[in-house]
Amino acid sequence: MSKYTKEDIKRLVQEKGVKYIRLQFTDILGTIKNVEIPVSQLDKALDNKMMFDGSSIEGFVRIEESDMYLYPDLDTFMVFPWTTENGKVARFICDIYTSWGEPFAGDPRNNLKRVLSEMEELGFTHFNLGPEPEFFLFKLDAKGEPTLEVNDHGGYFDLAPTDLGENCRRDIVLELEEMGFEIEASHHEVAPGQHEIDFKYANAIEACDNIQTFKLVVKTIARKHGLHATFMPKPLFGEAGSGMHCNVSLFKGKENAFYDQTTELGLSETAMQFMAGVLEHVQGFTAITNPTVNSYKRLVPGYEAPCYVAWSAQNRSPLIRVPASRGLSTRIEVRSVDPSANPYLALAVILESGLDGIRKQLTPPPAINRNIYIMSEEERKANGIDNLPPSLDDALVALANDEVVKSALGKHIYANFKEAKEIEFDMFRTVVHPWEREQYLKMY
Repeated sequence: MSKYTKEDIKRLVQEKGVKYIRLQFTDILGTIKNVEIPVSQLDKALDNKMMFDGSSIEGFVRIEESDMYLYPDLDTFMVFPWTTENGKVARFICDIYTSWGEPFAGDPRNNLKRVLSEMEELGFTHFNLGPEPEFFLFKLDAKGEPTLEVNDHGGYFDLAPTDLGENCRRDIVLELEEMGFEIEASHHEVAPGQHEIDFKYANAIEACDNIQTFKLVVKTIARKHGLHATFMPKPLFGEAGSGMHCNVSLFKGKENAFYDQTTELGLSETAMQFMAGVLEHVQGFTAITNPTVNSYKRLVPGYEAPCYVAWSAQNRSPLIRVPASRGLSTRIEVRSVDPSANPYLALAVILESGLDGIRKQLTPPPAINRNIYIMSEEERKANGIDNLPPSLDDALVALANDEVVKSALGKHIYANFKEAKEIEFDMFRTVVHPWEREQYLKMY
């Protein structure tokens, strides 16, 4: 990430012909919000004096305490490569502050910074994330609305002409690289119309910023190709869903705290304790990492998505996998997360769970090096393998019972997230769905 001063930014704005500035932030549900200002208001923004109405944002504040301030993170300054008729548009990612100058407890980015400060108290300096976000590309209809028609019939790692989304995906990569992303891989995924673009790991805040920027770029470039990009976890029945595997590691300065060359797996005691903490609290944090009703249509056997609580260094059916790389690249891969998750909240609960494992010196259960999907329920029980919550409703109950995960969110975010998701599930529960009509309308 670049390090900018106010003077650097003013110079770049002038050099690149920037006419508008987007002050971006993320609400509790993970939706990107922004206040757009003309470049004439740049000085006011740089002085942290841009105000907005927080009562209009999901889960923020009540109307009587609505005045909030946007504090731009200068290092997130970026000029969007695409042009408009009225000039270039740049952006800052902002932290939210109250009218009395304190970090707002309902700001997911500020909340992650709070959990990172707890990590630093334990002697760690960095929490790194390498995300693997997947998405689908669907055709648009004549009115510009998304359909369920994919634009290819490709499979895992297929090339054109089977993969007709290749040109769109390439343009996304080129756009991301122009914006400073280091792209490590780009390929077609398992399902028709499904794609994955992996970018280089970064520290937790920067990585979450990158995920939000990535989503914006993917949707923008897809639209230019006449396509709709969606990060919905499971848009198609009978096909693999979209995940966002999170490769995480703790560092002490330049030293990877997860690596120990003297052990059989090359994993340190810290890594094992962190992994034990994640496994201990995964049921409690699943509502955060898989936050929609649709998320639980992905977490079923048979589609490579984990639905059982286990770990392995050898196969991909458990919830946590330990990739083969060692040294500075030593990491654990949390595979249950999906791209509908608010990345700031997802990283906060994963980190807090791992830190709890370190504080309590937890030991993970034995690794499961068999295909869990073909094991019977009795075999799973014999091996101590639990299930993930089967629905958003069950996940919210597990969240309510996990004090460590709730502390990672803070009282404000937890209360507002819980309320919003209970409403969401109740809406789903009371709607009559097409499947029910197909099954019961003629039968009864």
